[in-house]
Amino acid sequence: MKKQDITFGIHAVGAVLQHSPERMIEMWVLQGRDDQRLAPLLAMAAEYGVSVQYASRKALDEKADGSQHQGIVAKVKAAKVLGENELDALLTQVKADEGKTPFLLILDGVTDPHNLGACLRNADAAGVQGVIVPKDNSVGLTPVVSKVACGAAEIVPLFQVTNLARTMRRLQEQGVWIIGAAGEADCELYQADLTGPIAVAMGSEDKGLRRLSRESCDSLVSIPMAGSVSSLNVSVATGVCLFEAVRQRL
Repeated sequence: MKKQDITFGIHAVGAVLQHSPERMIEMWVLQGRDDQRLAPLLAMAAEYGVSVQYASRKALDEKADGSQHQGIVAKVKAAKVLGENELDALLTQVKADEGKTPFLLILDGVTDPHNLGACLRNADAAGVQGVIVPKDNSVGLTPVVSKVACGAAEIVPLFQVTNLARTMRRLQEQGVWIIGAAGEADCELYQADLTGPIAVAMGSEDKGLRRLSRESCDSLVSIPMAGSVSSLNVSVATGVCLFEAVRQRL
């Protein structure tokens, strides 16, 4: 039997209905909730023949494991786990698409689902074509990640790889320049050239990039900090780095 997941929140459930309706099994909606934000989701559910049941807030709280669900919870078939082969296929596709250059995000050891969700949302907004994480020491696509990502988890492919350093070498062999964010850097972010085929590599919340990942980068950049705090939250730092690349690439 295919693994099943729970997803919740208006954006997350809406994104599954919009992008992968075949994954939707059933939906539960808060009793008495009838508003404009929910109406399009109920219409899509009816169109795809998805069963909708009305439930109490207590029942929805239990299904969402106490998380904020905005009055809507869905049971879905788990998304297919993407790996190295699918990443190779994506790069081939991007290179074949005229006018497109590889633009990827590598997250080395991000274990907080709120941070991964926010990073996926940043990646979607910046036009990143894929996000790469290691299978171990990293959070996968949990319901909380999907909720925080506000639908981006359905749009931006997430690749889970067995050996991150090996995957980084494979990217370099295919002409992708890997720029890592680190305190001890070759230059500041705003001096780096982010216009070509690139992958931006960000480290974990507490330790940053692991030694092997750091050594696998082509160059290291730092974000200039004016205040007394020594580092930024990983999702904020990711947004800063990705949107500097967007600015340069426009």
